[in-house]
Amino acid sequence: MNKQVKKEITVQLKDDELEKIEIELLLEAIYRHYGFDFRNYTFSSMQRRVWHRVHAEKLSSISGLQEQVLHNPDILKKLVSDFSINVTEMFRDPSFYRSFREKVIPMLKKYSSIRIWHAGCSTGEEVYSMAILLHEEGLHEKAKIYATDINETVLQTAKQGKFPLKKMQLYTRNYLNSGGIRAFSEYYTIKDEDAVFHPFLRKNIVFALHNLAVDHSFNEFHVIICRNVMIYFNSSLQNRVHDLFYNSLILSGVLGLGKKESITLTSHKSYYEEIDSNEKLYRKIH
Repeated sequence: MNKQVKKEITVQLKDDELEKIEIELLLEAIYRHYGFDFRNYTFSSMQRRVWHRVHAEKLSSISGLQEQVLHNPDILKKLVSDFSINVTEMFRDPSFYRSFREKVIPMLKKYSSIRIWHAGCSTGEEVYSMAILLHEEGLHEKAKIYATDINETVLQTAKQGKFPLKKMQLYTRNYLNSGGIRAFSEYYTIKDEDAVFHPFLRKNIVFALHNLAVDHSFNEFHVIICRNVMIYFNSSLQNRVHDLFYNSLILSGVLGLGKKESITLTSHKSYYEEIDSNEKLYRKIH
C-alpha cells in the first residue's frame, strides 16, 4: 500500500470519527435542551436522516445543524419528523391481523373492558385497522385504544382519520386478506381525493404524544402493539422498551411485534409464551 492510499484512509477514518462525534453531540444537545432522546437509536438510521436535514437546510455541516436546532424550534420539529419512521398502511401484513382475529380475539372476549396500546402509531392506519377488526368482532364498544407517537405532526394526521383515496385498493386487498367480513368501502366516505373513515371508529381512540425512550407507562393494558419500531433502536433502548411493555401488560396480556422483531433474544423471553411465532404475537405468563 503506497503512502497516498494510506493518507487517504487515515483522512477518511478521521472524517468518520468526526462525523460520529458531531452526530452524538447533536443528539445530546437535543436531549438536554428539548427532552427528546434519540441517543440510543441505531447510528446508521440517524446518520442518514441527519444528513438529509443538513442538505435540506442548505447547511455545510452537522455542527451547523446543531446550532440551528438549538436556536430554532421549527428546525427541531422538522428533524424530529425526519427521525420518525412513518412507513405504514392499513392492515399491514394481513396475516398478522388474521392471526390476531383467530387467536387473540377469543382471549379478549373474556374481559368486560379492553385497553389496547398502539405504540409508535405513526399516521394511524394500523390503529383504524384495529378499530375495524374490533368492531367486526363485537368488541369495539368495550375497547379503548391508546395510540401514541413521538411525532405531533403524524398524530394530527391520525386524528383526522383521512387517507389518500388512491391507497384504498391496496388497503381493501389487505383487509380482505386479513379476514375482513364486510365491504371495506362501508367504513369510509369519499371527499375530494381522500377516504374519510367514519367517526364511530375514532370514538374509542385516544391519540397522545409518548416517547418510548424516556416516558413511562400510563396505564395497564390487555394488548400492546408495537410493530417495526424497535428495529431502529440499539439493544439498550430495546431492553428499556421491553421493560416498559412488560410492566404495562396485565398477566396474560398480549404483545404484538413486527416481522423483523422478536422477544427471543431479549432478557424477557421467559416472561412470555408464543401465541404465533410467525406473526410475533406473545402472551405474558408471569
